[in-house]
Order: sequence, then structure tokens, then C-alpha cells
Amino acid sequence: MMATTDTNASVWPMVFLSWVIATVSTLGAIFLGEVMGLTPCILCWYQRICMFPLVLILAAGLFPLDVRVVRYAFPLALVGLGIAVFHLLVSEGLVSETLTPCTQGVPCSQQLIEWFGFLTIPMLSVAAFGAITAMLIAIYFKASK
Repeated sequence: MMATTDTNASVWPMVFLSWVIATVSTLGAIFLGEVMGLTPCILCWYQRICMFPLVLILAAGLFPLDVRVVRYAFPLALVGLGIAVFHLLVSEGLVSETLTPCTQGVPCSQQLIEWFGFLTIPMLSVAAFGAITAMLIAIYFKASK
């Protein structure tokens, strides 16, 4: 799946935007944990395990552009999205916390931050992983033409 010059012009911005989202998400997670002192729950740690490497993987696919980066980034983004959706369902009370790995420490159902009266950390995670996953799918299909 090598990109042509025409494809490069339409694919590079999507890889770059995916990298920006992963970088902002990573810096946000570090800020919340290290600066604000919010202890992440187990599900948050699992999401970090999926998000943090995306910063390096997506950056490696930018210079020079290598659309094969989708092979490496997509599994992490998809697993992260699954964990983020599950975490959102737990935090909203739609899934019982007894089904989560959060047996010690911070409960996974606890909402530490609620911006604008509705925006929570699990929602932000779903949005970030969802956007990255969608762009990686679009990159795959644009590059395979």
C-alpha cells in the first residue's frame, strides 16, 4: 500500500491530524495526572497504553510519508476505542462496575472532571480514539486507490 504523489497531498494532513490528536491527548493525560494530581483508574491506564505509543508511531509515518503506518497505528487505536467506550459506559452507569478491573484504588465509575456540565474524561477519550480510528480508516482507503 504505497501512496502516489496525488494521494500524498490528501493523506498527509490526515496522518498529521491523527498525530496532533494523539499528542494533545497524551499531554492532557500527563497534565491531569502529574500537574492536577488526578490519579487515573485502571481503565484510564489501559487507554494510556494505547494512546501514548500512537504519538511516536504516527510521527514516524509522517517524515517521509509512509501510509503503512496504518498497520501499526490502527490496532492500538481500535483497542483504545473499545476500552474508552467501555469506560464511558461504566462511568455513565450503563455497565456495572463489578465487571471492570477497577478493584483497588480509583473507581472506574468516578467522574473526576465534568466540563460544561457534561464533558468527562471518558468522553474525551472516546472522541480522541474515535477520530484517530476514523482517519486511519480513511487513510487506508485513500491510499489503496
